[in-house]
Amino acid sequence: MASRPWSSRARRALLASLVTASVALPVSGAARPAAVPAPAPAALAPLGTAESSVLEARYAAGREEIRAARDMAARHGDRRRAAALTAMARPGRTFLMFDGRDGGRSAEVFGDLSRARRVAVLVPGAGVDLDHYWRLRRDADALLDELGSGSAVIAWLGYRTPATLGPSSLTAGRAGEAAPRLRAFVRELGGAVPAARVSLLCHSYGSVVCARAASGLEVADVVLYGSPGTGAGNAAGLRTRATVRAGLGGDDWIALVPHTVLPLPFVTVGFGADPTAPEFGAEVFDAGDAGHSDYLRPGSVSLRSIAGIVAGTAGARHG
Repeated sequence: MASRPWSSRARRALLASLVTASVALPVSGAARPAAVPAPAPAALAPLGTAESSVLEARYAAGREEIRAARDMAARHGDRRRAAALTAMARPGRTFLMFDGRDGGRSAEVFGDLSRARRVAVLVPGAGVDLDHYWRLRRDADALLDELGSGSAVIAWLGYRTPATLGPSSLTAGRAGEAAPRLRAFVRELGGAVPAARVSLLCHSYGSVVCARAASGLEVADVVLYGSPGTGAGNAAGLRTRATVRAGLGGDDWIALVPHTVLPLPFVTVGFGADPTAPEFGAEVFDAGDAGHSDYLRPGSVSLRSIAGIVAGTAGARHG
């Protein structure tokens, strides 16, 4: 027997319980990532062009910023952060920008950006910071391997991501802070690689960020996966000329989150319509049996689908 659709009251009750749980279950036992001090980075001139000499100068500046943050973390006694930053400062790592303050901001390039014909910008969701950056790096590596030569992937940790268990992951506040930064970054990137095909890949809460940043950006695709909603009622609400695509894995727990909006005193909780629903109007891609954190798992259906979108070779079904 087919299950009955949830009533509006049931959806709102579940969303309210999620809010309560997020407040009542604080993460303890470790210092907050934002509490580790780091120096203010030097101001950067606009990238301008992606010529090799220009990129090398930017990458060298990024390594210096990472080393300075590592040294301050070590003096502060935070071995975990110092170890993470030591790995990020290794030769061969290439960062267009880095700021170690307040949990961390960075943009790491995977592949040769100066020769890339297609570029993917990964926008992460909740729980990603410098101490958990390995997750974003893992995904960027896997996508680049799937795409092959002529491609570049940029892991954009350009905002203060919300905690996975916290009320900030259920509201659009952090996305509102992030959207202008993402928009500025993508425009700078587009000026540096004007001939490249650029796609925004937006995971989980990152889809809320991308939805707020998408208007006016010259990108080929806005790809939403593992999305709790975007805050927009439909794809047209993103006000973008890009193709809006969406995917949801068969093992993703995000499917249990109600796609509704709950107004509360001083804040609105929830992100509304499911981007994979027919009425949203996105092009839906096959995400296979992906769980919430493994859409870019090597060998997966979802990775192949997303790589095809970035390459411009993907077919998709509507709704």
